[in-house]
Amino acid sequence: MKFGYFTLSDNHYLNNPRSPNQCVMDLVDEAIYADALGYNSAWIGEHHFNSLGVNSCPDLALAYIAGQTKKIRLAPAVTVLPIHHPIRVAEQWATLDLLSGGRVDFATGRGYDAAEYLPFKAPFEDNAAAFAEGLDVINRLWTSDKPISHQGKYYQFENVAITPQPIQCPIPIHIASFSRPTIEVAARYGFGLVFAAFAAQITLGGVAEGVCYYKEACARNGVKPGRLVSSYFIHFADTPEQERAARERQMRYARECGGAVSPGDRNTAPKSYDYYHDFKDKMRATKPEDLDHRSILLGNAARITETLKTMEEIGFDEIILYFGVGLKPHGQVRDEMARFMAEVAPAFA
Repeated sequence: MKFGYFTLSDNHYLNNPRSPNQCVMDLVDEAIYADALGYNSAWIGEHHFNSLGVNSCPDLALAYIAGQTKKIRLAPAVTVLPIHHPIRVAEQWATLDLLSGGRVDFATGRGYDAAEYLPFKAPFEDNAAAFAEGLDVINRLWTSDKPISHQGKYYQFENVAITPQPIQCPIPIHIASFSRPTIEVAARYGFGLVFAAFAAQITLGGVAEGVCYYKEACARNGVKPGRLVSSYFIHFADTPEQERAARERQMRYARECGGAVSPGDRNTAPKSYDYYHDFKDKMRATKPEDLDHRSILLGNAARITETLKTMEEIGFDEIILYFGVGLKPHGQVRDEMARFMAEVAPAFA
């Protein structure tokens, strides 16, 4: 099982002294440091208008990181596909794959914040259909050896081939999922699947249940399952005081960042987001003592290793680690990143 660096560039905090610009520069530095430490990948989120995170261009951040690194794989976490044109997305990530020497792991989803859609005039009310259509366009552009045409509900074009072509043929595609309908989309193609451990516990009953559903859906579609990836919040804590501070940091994220995004009013939001309203209600009701290994990695190296061994047994190929959550200081993030590679990662070599 491999390990990656992950961030959503969360910065939506009350009385926050860290500017959005500083947050972006910190996460870029951390991703470059991850390469030096031997992490497999860097996954950087896309968020707009400081709704949760402040990095709106993971493609540009990762292009800069690519130029400063040699080995680490580069992934958005994730591209919110319905607010972009799929041709342009295919071009951007194919270009980065070329420039990085074939290091792109593309990941996409439909997001969950109506406020991110509105200024782009993107179809939030029907974003599940727009997402599926855009995903099909990208997949065809990356796998076809000749120009393609498409006449769909949201995208129409004739005889398009993108340049440059990616080095990887095709670029690996991963779908981020909090819900069964999105798992079904991934299983239609056999694309990789990205879970969030804390969210899967609430919306799917746990990561093991989500993996089982995905494999069953792949079998129904007659395709081989793709890679399994899960994000995990992580906090090293060696004393009760450090553990209490970590739990409060995690709760602050849930209250001030996770609570900031919304698909809109339950009565008017798309039915495909019914699960998310329940998720937000449960997240708000969580108490610090409720946080356990199913949602966060917390404790010393041995305790964290034990939890990750369970994920390995379930069949996960990679765990992407969210060190910087809850306004954790940049220096502490770097220290914990180094500690993980020294004290935990060797158990999985």
